[in-house]
Amino acid sequence: MKTCIIIDDEKNAREALAKIIERYFNTKVKILQLADSVKEGVFAINKYRPDVVFLDIEMPEENGFKLFDYFDIYDFEVIFTTAYKQYAIDAIKFAALDYLLKPINYIDLRDVLVRLEKKQNRYSNTDQIEAFLSNINSDSGNFTKIALPTMDGFQLEKVNNIVYCQAEENYCKIFTNRNEAILVARTLKNIEELLPDEIFFRIHKSHLVNMNYIKSYCKTDGYRIILENGTELDVATRRNEEFLKTLTKR
Repeated sequence: MKTCIIIDDEKNAREALAKIIERYFNTKVKILQLADSVKEGVFAINKYRPDVVFLDIEMPEENGFKLFDYFDIYDFEVIFTTAYKQYAIDAIKFAALDYLLKPINYIDLRDVLVRLEKKQNRYSNTDQIEAFLSNINSDSGNFTKIALPTMDGFQLEKVNNIVYCQAEENYCKIFTNRNEAILVARTLKNIEELLPDEIFFRIHKSHLVNMNYIKSYCKTDGYRIILENGTELDVATRRNEEFLKTLTKR
């Protein structure tokens, strides 16, 4: 059984989440404390050392992100809770962290808990949280790092280091500028939804490329591109016109 703490400044919200856990998941999750602020949450975490922290993002005195300022090692899983679909959600996804949209329902909570059960090492989220904090605190507003779910856990990679991505059935292979190939436990579509579309373009059902690494474009014997590392990739006929428009705008 996992232990948890719920941090939310809204009494109704934290009690509603507690009721769902107690009603449907009382054999899997034990609630140690409900906290109404980051300060109280930090005290509870230090006291109880929970497995999981349900963390509200929007709170009046200190927002949820401030919680991480109080810890050097994050030996607890974090599940963000928020009523705002857009607020920081992209940064959370980039770090492969979990979140629940309010009002929280049984099905979404069940899916999050299933993912937690499959996660073998609770300490592996430290790099994910650091990547998240790096992105959310970026002055440029652009996300610089992405947590890639691999067979062994997660690998952090700078977005600008990704040259192209290749579909591998239900997986995806990501090629970096270090000539490294990372097998990721996500589909190419999943990765495409995360990576910024002003930099990456889906040239084919099997390939997503970083436009910054394109060396040349050829239209003899079909459409294809050559990347700076020498890799040649086909451009699908149906995507060629849009690709050229994007390429010439750069």
